[in-house]
Amino acid sequence: MHSKFNITRPDQGLAVTLQHKIDQKTKPLGALGQLETLARKIGLIQHSLTPQLTQPQMLVFAGDHGAAKAGVSAFPQEVTWQMVENFLAGGAAINVFSRQNGMALSVVDAGVAHEFGRRPGLIDAKVAAGTASYIDEPAMTLAQCEVAIASGAEIVRGLAAGGCNVVGFGEMGIGNTASASLITHCLTGVSLAEAVGRGTGLDDAGLVRKQALLDKALSRYRATGGSDEALAVLAEFGGFEIAMMVGAMLAAAEAKMVLLIDGFIVSSAALTAAKLFPALTDYCIFCHRSAEPGHQAQLRAMQAEPLLDLGLRLGEGTGAALAYPLVRAALAFLNEMASFESAGVSEQE
Repeated sequence: MHSKFNITRPDQGLAVTLQHKIDQKTKPLGALGQLETLARKIGLIQHSLTPQLTQPQMLVFAGDHGAAKAGVSAFPQEVTWQMVENFLAGGAAINVFSRQNGMALSVVDAGVAHEFGRRPGLIDAKVAAGTASYIDEPAMTLAQCEVAIASGAEIVRGLAAGGCNVVGFGEMGIGNTASASLITHCLTGVSLAEAVGRGTGLDDAGLVRKQALLDKALSRYRATGGSDEALAVLAEFGGFEIAMMVGAMLAAAEAKMVLLIDGFIVSSAALTAAKLFPALTDYCIFCHRSAEPGHQAQLRAMQAEPLLDLGLRLGEGTGAALAYPLVRAALAFLNEMASFESAGVSEQE
C-alpha cells in the first residue's frame, strides 16, 4: 500500500519570503493570528507567494456499519441511506453550507446497504452493502480495505486532473462514531472510555451500552493478537466510508491539494492516513473542534489546532464548509492587503 502513494513534505524554500510578505502587511506583527499561519501553510503547499483556491469540492462519503444493528447508535441503520437521499435532494446542512460558500458537492456511496441507481451528484464506489459487525468479526477484509482506499484515491485524482486544488471531507454512516472511537483508541493510546461519546445523541443508558459493545469488540480483537498497525485497525473497526477517505486524503496530499478536515469521524481517517504517511498533516487544515470527546485525542496526536470551536457534532463535512470562508480570507489578505511600503504607512519601530 505504501508504494501506491508518494507524499513528500512541502518545499520550505519560500518559507522566509512568505513570512516576510505576511509581516509587511499593514498590521502589527502576528495580528491576524491563525489566518497568518493558514496563509503561510497554503503558500508552502502551493509553493507560491500568491496561492489560489480553485474549484473547491466537498466530498461526503457514506457507508453502513454492521455494528449499528447491535445498538451502538441512537438511530436505526436505515437513516444512512435516507440521509444520502436528503443530500441528493439538496436538503441537508452540508448542502446549505456548501451552496452558501460556493463549494461543489458530491456524495460517494462507499458502502451503503441500499441501491440508489445512477443519480446526479452521486459517485457509486460501493465496496459492499455495509461492513460486517466488528463485535463478532473484522469489519472488512484487508482486500476490501485496500479496494476502498484505492477507490478514494481514484476519485480525488480525477478532481485534481480537472483543476480542483482544495477538497473538503465529510461523511455519513450510522454507527461511525463508534468506529472512530475504536480507531482513536488504537492509534493514539488514549483509553477507550475517553474516546467514546454520545454520537448522534445517546442517553446515559445508551452510552453505557455503546461502551460495553466496544469493549467487547476490542477484547475480541486483542484475543486474536490484533495489533495497533494503522491498516490492521482500519480493516478491523473501520467503515468503508472511513477507509475510502483515507485513500482520498492520501491522493489529495500527493497532488499537493489543500485538505479541509471536518470533525471526529473525518479526523479518524486523517489520523489513519497520517500514521501511514506523517507528511499528510502538512496538507491538512483542521476546521473545527468537535464536541465528541475523542476528537481532542486525535487533534493532540496530529498536533493540530482547529480553526473553529462551535460545539459542532453533526458530521457531513459541515465544519469544513463553515471554515472555508476563513481559508479564503487568509489568502485574500495575503494577496490583496497593502504592504507598509505600498500604502506609505510607517512600520512599527
